[in-house]
Amino acid sequence: MANKKVFVSGCYDLLHSGHVEFFKQASQYGDLYVGIGSDATYLEYKHRKPMFPQEERLFMVQSIKYVKEAYVNEGMGVIDFLPTLDIVKPDVFVVNAEGGSDAKRQLCAERGIEYVELERTPAEGLQARSSSSLKAELAKGQENGAAEDAKKYPSGSIPTRLDLAGTWIDQPYVSEYHPGWALTISLEPTFEVRDRCGLSTSTRKMIEKIWPVKLPNMDPEMLARLVFCFENNPEREGHISGAQDAIGICVPGLARHYYNKNFWPTKIESTNDEMTMRFLEEHLVMVPMTPRRPGCSVVEGKDITREKVVALTEAADACWKAIMAHDLTAFAAAYRASFEAQIAMFPGMVHPTHHGHPEHDDNYVEEMITRYSSMPDVLAWKMPGAGGGGYLALVVNNAKQFAEEHEEAIELHIRRQ
Repeated sequence: MANKKVFVSGCYDLLHSGHVEFFKQASQYGDLYVGIGSDATYLEYKHRKPMFPQEERLFMVQSIKYVKEAYVNEGMGVIDFLPTLDIVKPDVFVVNAEGGSDAKRQLCAERGIEYVELERTPAEGLQARSSSSLKAELAKGQENGAAEDAKKYPSGSIPTRLDLAGTWIDQPYVSEYHPGWALTISLEPTFEVRDRCGLSTSTRKMIEKIWPVKLPNMDPEMLARLVFCFENNPEREGHISGAQDAIGICVPGLARHYYNKNFWPTKIESTNDEMTMRFLEEHLVMVPMTPRRPGCSVVEGKDITREKVVALTEAADACWKAIMAHDLTAFAAAYRASFEAQIAMFPGMVHPTHHGHPEHDDNYVEEMITRYSSMPDVLAWKMPGAGGGGYLALVVNNAKQFAEEHEEAIELHIRRQ
């Protein structure tokens, strides 16, 4: 009787003893076939090139005695191994516990494939290894890492932030009507971060005075508090920058922060879940507008009531739930509702004044919103920050496709760590 066919899949960059032990354990179920993530998939998933190209990774994996055959996966995304699965037609699909998912389990159930999850265990007498721990150790020895970061990003290596929902609640004169959450994501500066465009450029410049090249390796919430205090010197008069700027920059991934009549939130929650990050990246783009003019005010004519603040906080709650559920329809609806609640309180976000008088191009923002909101692939829209110009941040059906069809569109890369 022929041995069962066993299938595993991964990138296998920085091949190490943990991978070999995993192959050994998987091969106990039958003849082992391995699918290897392509260079294109790795770049899409990790936002950087692999250390070893796919041909070299294929050679290394094929050379391991536990492996009967290996292939470079021709698909894309998290389930990039579907074409390889059709070639191998395995009886058993093996994953390590961290690599398991409901999507893989369901796929196996649909195809009549046995699904097995293995705990990550090192070979006897050897130290436990993982790709992430190896990369962390390598990073400690990279004395020139900061210089490389400076080359990588056109706007330096300090992250920026995009507020998704609930913002303005970080100002006590708003949260005094009703407490609530603000939602932000920390972005890699893979595009030119322009001044006065709603992406916390003033906070980034404050950070660069202390750490010119990159953020220090420390607790993100503590770092955000330090940045907030540095930017809002107690001797400074006038406007206090909202904490959402510092938190949005310093806390990786998606964060939400709860405000209740104070400048600093009472609690901060965040997630770096890869599927959630990819959900957001697959459905968010930005398009540039004219920057907010000096002397522009979006707070003149504000009309803040409890009812409007409640609408803002409810939209933020709905937005978080939709993102956690990866529900695009609900996400777009909550995203739009949050922006509508913002402009109900601050109509100057769309119709700013200039030194107390209406802008000469008063309808510019509204015209931009009308232009993009009429596109069938655009599901929701808002302006980052206080508004008045800068960018439109859009929720779309497919970010990559939208960027290919609209050269002005900017795809976003969320900072994972």
